[in-house]
Amino acid sequence: MTAPADASPQRSYPPDGELLVRVLAPYKPHCKYLRSAEVIPGAGLARAQGVFAISESCYIDDTGHLNSVEVNIAYNQLMYYLVAKSVQEGLLTGFEDWTLDDFWRHQLPDILIARFASNFRRPVNPRDFTGEMEFRSVARRAPGGGSPFLHAQTVFRYQDAHGGRCDGEATLAFVNVP
Repeated sequence: MTAPADASPQRSYPPDGELLVRVLAPYKPHCKYLRSAEVIPGAGLARAQGVFAISESCYIDDTGHLNSVEVNIAYNQLMYYLVAKSVQEGLLTGFEDWTLDDFWRHQLPDILIARFASNFRRPVNPRDFTGEMEFRSVARRAPGGGSPFLHAQTVFRYQDAHGGRCDGEATLAFVNVP
């Protein structure tokens, strides 16, 4: 998920605390895992790097490691932030006509995870870890002449300072698009 060696340096968008607060507004206070994120654009796509901390699980006694439910929540938060920042800055193909108001309106009801797969390589410390996610493709589709939607392929990875690692892929569907 790193840029090719011959790629020219690209501008990154440093953490935006105000945007992060708004993106995480739908989450319960004890489920706001994303602490900050930086967005890096590239050729109509974008990726984000985030810093996370889970002080205690929102649904189970402490397991001592990042688990699949928390991975999914962390993915959602970083993905929402990446899409919001990309809309704000005009970074992602397929979202050129979106405004932040469009994003806020579509954030919960219309951004769907169609497929989600994660691989746990080594246990990740949930108290202090980093992660990144990347849009690999975004395409507008209208199957059988039905309502158009945006289909996106993404990849993600989480790691901690002690070699813990989890990675995976997710397919997104943005329905009821403007």
